[in-house]
Amino acid sequence: MSDLTINADVAPGATGETPLVKAALISTAVLFLAVFLFLPLIVVFLEGFRKGVGVFMESFADPDTLSAVKLTLLVAAIAVSFNAIVGLAASWAIAKHHFKGKNLLLTLIDLPFSISPVISGLVYVLLFGAHGWLGPLLQSQGIQIIFAVPGIVLATILVTFPFVARELIPLMQSQGTSEEEAALSLGASGWQTFMKVTLPNIKWALLYGVLLCNARAMGEFGAVSVVSGHIRGLTNTMPLHIEILYNEYNFVAAFAVATLLASLALVTLVAKSVLERHYAGELNALQRQ
Repeated sequence: MSDLTINADVAPGATGETPLVKAALISTAVLFLAVFLFLPLIVVFLEGFRKGVGVFMESFADPDTLSAVKLTLLVAAIAVSFNAIVGLAASWAIAKHHFKGKNLLLTLIDLPFSISPVISGLVYVLLFGAHGWLGPLLQSQGIQIIFAVPGIVLATILVTFPFVARELIPLMQSQGTSEEEAALSLGASGWQTFMKVTLPNIKWALLYGVLLCNARAMGEFGAVSVVSGHIRGLTNTMPLHIEILYNEYNFVAAFAVATLLASLALVTLVAKSVLERHYAGELNALQRQ
């Protein structure tokens, strides 16, 4: 009995590693997360509240700070809503239909993952800037894209577009088209089939993609920095406003706004973890079918 116990304790894991190797791998991962993730996050909160809750709250009485918060939430709401609709449509087309150019569409969806956000912003400057291809024409009509809210929205949409589509496409492909074909054969319309069959099957994946898209939209810096013009009170989002406050040595206010941004990210993380449980259960159910 004792020999069996000893052998069980030193037996390698499912992938062949010994308990000592597993402990070393786990310790390395925990140490890495503690140093590069948790410690900086703790520092942000400590610095934000370093002079007390009163000073922390006073940081948000600044009109420019309130404007940055409102603009960040507005841009995220618009970008996420647009990407949820268009990403869902693109996923439906790719996963449920066969057509020429499907691989090209997949490549275009992944393109924002491959290029720098700064380049994404520069694309819009080239198109809609004062000396761009369409900028003079739009400005003659009183329409301003660059250094205005529309440019920030467009840049955020481009950078965050893949998150919803890339979450939905694998799931919808794994589901196939048999359920939709059955619904159509029973007399359901295309819209009824989508609402009653397709959407319930992908609801958790859709919400998961929306959360990821929202987190990236609120924290986007590079593309927004290029197209915003850094106009205080008008085109500064929270990440841009944090940079300005920090460069002005207003550290308490900078970390206070950073604390709010980090808190929003933590809320997103908690919601993501909850959805992952439902999402994992849905995938397991699909695999058993």
